[in-house]
Amino acid sequence: MRPLNASPSTPSGEPTFSLGNRLFRAIWILTWALFAAWTPPPLHPWRRLVLRLFGARLGKGARVYSSAKILYPPHLTMGDHAVLGPHTVCYCMDRVTLGNHVTVSQYTHLVTGTHSTEERNFQLVTKPIQIEDQAWIAAGAFVGPGVTIGEGAVLGARGVAFGNLAPWTIYVGNPAQAIRQRAQFTQR
Repeated sequence: MRPLNASPSTPSGEPTFSLGNRLFRAIWILTWALFAAWTPPPLHPWRRLVLRLFGARLGKGARVYSSAKILYPPHLTMGDHAVLGPHTVCYCMDRVTLGNHVTVSQYTHLVTGTHSTEERNFQLVTKPIQIEDQAWIAAGAFVGPGVTIGEGAVLGARGVAFGNLAPWTIYVGNPAQAIRQRAQFTQR
Protein backbone atom coordinates (compact mmCIF):
# COMPACT_ATOMS: atom_id res chain seq x y z
CA MET A 1 0.00 0.00 0.00
CA ARG A 2 1.22 3.49 -0.70
CA PRO A 3 1.76 6.05 2.07
CA LEU A 4 -1.13 8.28 2.99
CA ASN A 5 0.82 11.38 1.92
CA ALA A 6 -2.01 13.77 1.41
CA SER A 7 -3.46 16.71 3.26
CA PRO A 8 -6.92 16.70 4.86
CA SER A 9 -8.05 18.68 1.82
CA THR A 10 -6.59 19.84 -1.46
CA PRO A 11 -6.24 23.52 -2.39
CA SER A 12 -9.65 23.23 -4.07
CA GLY A 13 -11.17 22.07 -0.77
CA GLU A 14 -11.80 18.48 -1.88
CA PRO A 15 -10.78 15.65 0.48
CA THR A 16 -7.43 14.12 -0.43
CA PHE A 17 -8.00 10.78 1.19
CA SER A 18 -10.15 8.65 -1.06
CA LEU A 19 -13.54 7.53 0.11
CA GLY A 20 -12.22 3.97 0.06
CA ASN A 21 -9.34 4.91 2.33
CA ARG A 22 -11.62 6.71 4.77
CA LEU A 23 -14.06 3.77 4.82
CA PHE A 24 -11.21 1.31 5.40
CA ARG A 25 -9.99 3.32 8.39
CA ALA A 26 -13.53 3.64 9.80
CA ILE A 27 -14.08 -0.12 9.52
CA TRP A 28 -10.65 -0.73 11.08
CA ILE A 29 -11.38 1.54 14.06
CA LEU A 30 -14.76 -0.10 14.61
CA THR A 31 -13.30 -3.61 14.29
CA TRP A 32 -10.49 -2.88 16.78
CA ALA A 33 -12.99 -1.39 19.24
CA LEU A 34 -15.37 -4.35 19.00
CA PHE A 35 -12.93 -7.25 18.75
CA ALA A 36 -9.61 -6.23 20.30
CA ALA A 37 -9.54 -3.05 22.40
CA TRP A 38 -11.29 -4.69 25.36
CA THR A 39 -9.30 -7.95 25.36
CA PRO A 40 -7.04 -8.90 28.30
CA PRO A 41 -3.22 -8.91 27.88
CA PRO A 42 -2.83 -12.70 27.34
CA LEU A 43 -4.83 -12.54 24.08
CA HIS A 44 -1.90 -11.32 21.96
CA PRO A 45 -2.47 -14.11 19.36
CA TRP A 46 -6.06 -12.91 18.84
CA ARG A 47 -4.96 -9.29 18.35
CA ARG A 48 -2.24 -10.46 15.92
CA LEU A 49 -4.95 -12.20 13.90
CA VAL A 50 -7.16 -9.08 13.82
CA LEU A 51 -4.21 -6.92 12.72
CA ARG A 52 -3.15 -9.42 10.03
CA LEU A 53 -6.70 -9.48 8.65
CA PHE A 54 -6.30 -5.73 8.07
CA GLY A 55 -2.90 -6.02 6.37
CA ALA A 56 -0.33 -5.72 9.18
CA ARG A 57 2.74 -7.94 8.91
CA LEU A 58 3.57 -9.41 12.31
CA GLY A 59 6.37 -11.80 13.20
CA LYS A 60 6.26 -14.79 15.52
CA GLY A 61 5.39 -13.80 19.08
CA ALA A 62 4.81 -10.10 18.25
CA ARG A 63 2.71 -8.47 20.94
CA VAL A 64 0.33 -5.54 20.55
CA TYR A 65 -1.53 -4.45 23.65
CA SER A 66 -5.27 -3.84 23.41
CA SER A 67 -4.99 -0.14 24.32
CA ALA A 68 -2.55 0.58 21.46
CA LYS A 69 -3.90 2.86 18.73
CA ILE A 70 -2.87 2.01 15.16
CA LEU A 71 -4.02 4.35 12.40
CA TYR A 72 -3.50 2.17 9.33
CA PRO A 73 -2.51 -1.51 9.84
CA PRO A 74 -1.24 -2.14 6.26
CA HIS A 75 1.68 0.20 7.07
CA LEU A 76 2.71 -1.72 10.22
CA THR A 77 5.44 -4.38 10.18
CA MET A 78 6.65 -6.00 13.39
CA GLY A 79 9.47 -8.54 13.66
CA ASP A 80 9.60 -11.60 15.88
CA HIS A 81 8.90 -10.83 19.56
CA ALA A 82 8.48 -7.10 18.93
CA VAL A 83 6.16 -5.25 21.33
CA LEU A 84 3.81 -2.26 21.00
CA GLY A 85 3.08 -1.52 24.64
CA PRO A 86 -0.06 -0.26 26.37
CA HIS A 87 -1.44 3.09 25.22
CA THR A 88 1.09 3.48 22.40
CA VAL A 89 0.04 5.55 19.41
CA CYS A 90 1.26 4.25 16.07
CA TYR A 91 0.26 7.04 13.69
CA CYS A 92 1.33 5.07 10.64
CA MET A 93 0.34 7.26 7.72
CA ASP A 94 3.56 5.86 6.21
CA ARG A 95 5.41 2.63 6.99
CA VAL A 96 6.38 1.81 10.58
CA THR A 97 8.80 -1.11 10.81
CA LEU A 98 9.84 -2.67 14.10
CA GLY A 99 12.66 -5.21 13.94
CA ASN A 100 13.03 -8.38 15.98
CA HIS A 101 12.95 -8.01 19.79
CA VAL A 102 12.05 -4.30 19.62
CA THR A 103 10.19 -2.89 22.62
CA VAL A 104 8.02 0.20 22.28
CA SER A 105 6.95 1.00 25.83
CA GLN A 106 3.70 2.45 27.13
CA TYR A 107 2.44 5.89 26.07
CA THR A 108 4.98 6.19 23.25
CA HIS A 109 4.05 7.95 19.99
CA LEU A 110 5.39 6.80 16.61
CA VAL A 111 4.34 9.52 14.14
CA THR A 112 5.09 9.30 10.42
CA GLY A 113 3.27 12.45 9.30
CA THR A 114 3.81 16.16 9.58
CA HIS A 115 2.76 19.23 7.61
CA SER A 116 4.78 21.42 5.27
CA THR A 117 5.04 24.95 6.61
CA GLU A 118 6.18 26.07 3.15
CA GLU A 119 2.73 25.59 1.60
CA ARG A 120 -0.37 27.66 2.19
CA ASN A 121 -2.55 24.61 2.83
CA PHE A 122 0.06 22.91 5.09
CA GLN A 123 0.25 19.86 2.80
CA LEU A 124 0.70 16.60 4.69
CA VAL A 125 4.15 15.04 4.33
CA THR A 126 4.87 11.48 5.43
CA LYS A 127 8.12 9.62 5.99
CA PRO A 128 8.60 6.05 7.28
CA ILE A 129 9.95 5.09 10.71
CA GLN A 130 12.40 2.20 11.05
CA ILE A 131 13.26 0.76 14.47
CA GLU A 132 15.97 -1.86 14.11
CA ASP A 133 16.45 -5.11 16.03
CA GLN A 134 16.79 -5.04 19.82
CA ALA A 135 16.07 -1.31 20.17
CA TRP A 136 14.03 -0.02 23.08
CA ILE A 137 11.79 3.05 22.99
CA ALA A 138 11.06 3.83 26.65
CA ALA A 139 7.82 5.12 28.19
CA GLY A 140 6.29 8.28 26.81
CA ALA A 141 8.88 8.81 24.08
CA PHE A 142 8.15 10.44 20.70
CA VAL A 143 9.63 9.27 17.39
CA GLY A 144 9.05 11.61 14.45
CA PRO A 145 8.72 11.14 10.68
CA GLY A 146 11.66 9.66 8.78
CA VAL A 147 13.60 8.53 11.87
CA THR A 148 15.68 5.37 11.97
CA ILE A 149 16.50 4.00 15.41
CA GLY A 150 19.67 1.92 15.06
CA GLU A 151 20.08 -1.66 16.23
CA GLY A 152 20.16 -1.93 20.01
CA ALA A 153 19.66 1.83 20.54
CA VAL A 154 17.65 3.12 23.51
CA LEU A 155 15.50 6.25 23.51
CA GLY A 156 14.92 7.05 27.20
CA ALA A 157 11.61 7.88 28.83
CA ARG A 158 10.02 11.05 27.43
CA GLY A 159 12.82 11.32 24.87
CA VAL A 160 12.07 12.98 21.52
CA ALA A 161 13.75 11.76 18.33
CA PHE A 162 13.50 13.80 15.13
CA GLY A 163 16.85 12.56 13.82
CA ASN A 164 18.37 9.11 13.41
CA LEU A 165 19.77 7.37 16.50
CA ALA A 166 23.06 5.45 16.21
CA PRO A 167 23.19 1.72 16.99
CA TRP A 168 23.94 0.54 20.53
CA THR A 169 23.72 4.06 21.97
CA ILE A 170 21.50 5.39 24.77
CA TYR A 171 19.70 8.70 24.13
CA VAL A 172 17.69 10.92 26.47
CA GLY A 173 15.98 14.30 26.38
CA ASN A 174 14.24 16.64 23.98
CA PRO A 175 15.82 16.69 21.50
CA ALA A 176 17.39 13.29 22.11
CA GLN A 177 21.11 13.46 22.96
CA ALA A 178 23.50 10.51 23.19
CA ILE A 179 24.71 9.89 26.75
CA ARG A 180 26.67 6.64 26.40
CA GLN A 181 27.22 3.44 24.47
CA ARG A 182 25.25 0.31 25.30
CA ALA A 183 26.75 -3.19 25.53
CA GLN A 184 26.09 -5.23 22.41
CA PHE A 185 24.59 -8.70 22.66
CA THR A 186 23.19 -11.29 20.31
CA GLN A 187 19.52 -12.02 19.88
CA ARG A 188 17.92 -14.81 21.86
